[in-house]
Formats: sequence, structure tokens, C-alpha cells
Amino acid sequence: MHPDLLAGVRVLDLTNVLAGPFAGYQLALMGADVIKVEVPGSGDLARNLGADPMLSEAGLGVSFLAQNAGKRSLTLDLKSPAGKEVFERLVREADVLLENFRPGVLERLGFSWEVLRGLNPGLVYCAVSGFGQTGPMRGRPAYDQIIQGLSGIMSVTGTAETAPTRTGFPIADTLGGYAAAFAVSAALVKRSRSGVGSFLDVSMLETAIAAMGWVVSDLVIGGREPVAMGNENATSAPSGTFETASGALNIAANKQEQYVALCGALGRPELIDDPRFVTREARKVHRAELKLELEKTLRERSAAEWDELLADSGVPVAPVLTVQQALSLDQVTERGLLHEVPMPTGDRSLRVLGSSVRVDGGAVGPRARPPGLGEHTDEVLAELGYSVDEITALHDQGAV
Repeated sequence: MHPDLLAGVRVLDLTNVLAGPFAGYQLALMGADVIKVEVPGSGDLARNLGADPMLSEAGLGVSFLAQNAGKRSLTLDLKSPAGKEVFERLVREADVLLENFRPGVLERLGFSWEVLRGLNPGLVYCAVSGFGQTGPMRGRPAYDQIIQGLSGIMSVTGTAETAPTRTGFPIADTLGGYAAAFAVSAALVKRSRSGVGSFLDVSMLETAIAAMGWVVSDLVIGGREPVAMGNENATSAPSGTFETASGALNIAANKQEQYVALCGALGRPELIDDPRFVTREARKVHRAELKLELEKTLRERSAAEWDELLADSGVPVAPVLTVQQALSLDQVTERGLLHEVPMPTGDRSLRVLGSSVRVDGGAVGPRARPPGLGEHTDEVLAELGYSVDEITALHDQGAV
């Protein structure tokens, strides 16, 4: 399904690698016309990143393919006078400008917010950066791992013995992308009512910290220093990962009635009134002892067997899966999260993730395949009013 929630919205996506391109992808999935503006000859660095060296060598790295389907690619040299003129025309026709340069880069190229707003008063300008456009760290480079460490995420990930530990995927980049897409959508609502654009300053550091709301609140409200607890849930017990005869099993019996139901389903009713476990707070104090007691029984069957036995108990429970196993779940398959699109080379197809949001009951996927570098340059220039001869001249000058 290709929803029209953002139909008619044109996005200039000047971003690279992950956080910004992920934001642009979310907007494209919702129907926006996303024009990916890339450097001639090289393009998005993600074109050279990913698990398949041959695709990376061809400028179609897996990291690029993952989040650029449905976009159009235009190459443009923003340092050349002719390129700047093209960009000005693009800005006048755009609804959104999305970039993740270091703060000040676009301004040094001659396109400050004041200039951009002058070209297009209704423009929504979203700048995604590691630390934001202001503050003492604004000019420092930042990748996901840097943000994970600075935000405190790594300090509470892993166990007391293994922390600080990075999460298994670039969560700070992804969160930054979601924050940017949300902010852009909100600014478009305002513009639809007032005609006035907005300048959106998205800090990956602040987004990562804001996403740790419960952890931060434990400190600033509850006065408790957050610590790494591995797979245990600090707010409740039994709530964590448990060993079985085969495979790990997540159980989150956070409510009293869930704990009672769990003990009954496991055939361990004596644990319900055990003084060590009779209340939520008691269970938290004695979580290690409770874990040992539950695992005595859980080790009698596999995680898959316990999942089936406990599925209707009212207790939140599920086995710990690999990524491949997760993608193979009937639940994920039925809801159509993965979508098949052609490769830019046309020799085969590839599967990409669509939106995690269904619209009007339908799964949302990209409208088209990922673009080759500069594939839509002439097409977009023609839409801007350039003649064939003018487009040829721009190519000859190296502006596009």
C-alpha cells in the first residue's frame, strides 16, 4: 500500500548515512516526493557501506538500499555557482529541506535559514546533527556510538560486569531519524494552517536522552542512580530473561495477577505465598532467588514449548529470537512489514522494511526501488523548468 498522507509534499533530502536518510524514508513511505540530493560522482556514503562488498563497490551498498527506496536521486554540486542556482530553484519549489551536515555547513555555502526563508517563507527546514545547532559541542563530529556513550545508554546496557555496552543496532541514529520525521510532520500541520514554515533543530544526543524517560526519571525524580541490570527489569520481578531446556525465554509478570497466573501455569503455587515473593517489592528484593526457583521448572521444557503453554495464560511471555527468526514470525509476515522491490540494476529483487505503521488497515511499503546515483537528475531539472540545452550545459559544467 502507498498512502497519500503526505501526497504533494516535496522533500529535499540532503542527508547522508543513517539518521537523516531514515527520516526521509519515513516521509517517503507516507507519500512524500523525496528528492535525494547527492554529491556528483560519490553520493551518499551509505552507498559504499553494508554486508555485501560487491554491492558497496557498485555504489548500491546494503546500508543505502535499506532506507532509500521510493526516493529520487539528483546529483548537485552545491559549491558551484550553477549548482547554487539549481538549489535555489529547488528550495523555492520544496516543502521540506532535510539535512544532517555539521552545523554551519549549509550557511557557509550561502544558504542560512534567513536566506532559505527568504527564498521560500513556507519552507520547513529540518537540521539533524549530533549535538544540535547551538552549544559548546555543536561543531564536533558524531556517529551513533559516540551518542550512545555520551547519552548514558551504554552505561545502562549490559550487566554490571559487561557495561558499558553498545546496543546491537544504531539506536541513536534511528531515534534521531524518527524524531526528525515526527517534527517535520508536525511543522507541516502548522504550515497548512498558517502558511509559515519552521526551523527544526534535531539533536541526536538530546533525542537519545529523551528516549530514556524512565531511566532519567529514576535519577532526577526518584534519586536512584541507573545501573546496568542485563536482562532484568528494574521496575518488577519476575521480569527478564530465563533459561529453559533449550533457548532463552522472556517473561514479564509485572502485575500481581500475572505473577499468580505464572506460578499456577508452571505448577508452582507454593511460590505465590512465599514470604520472599508475596509482594512486588519483595520479589524485587529477592529477584535472584525467584529466578532460580522459576528456572528449576522452566528447564524442564524448551522455550518454544513454554511459549505455547503460556500463550493463553495472560502472562507476557515469548522466546528470545534471532533477527532471522523474528522476520519469519507469522505475525510479522501477515502484517506485511517486508516489501519486495527491484534492484536498481534490474537484475534481481530485494526485500526492504516498510513502515511499522499500517494506514487504513494496509501495510505501507515504498512506491519504487532505491535510485541509482543521479538517476533522476534530468527528470527533476525538467520539472523545475530547465530546457534540454540548459540541462546539457549543467552537466558539461559539472554542476549536476
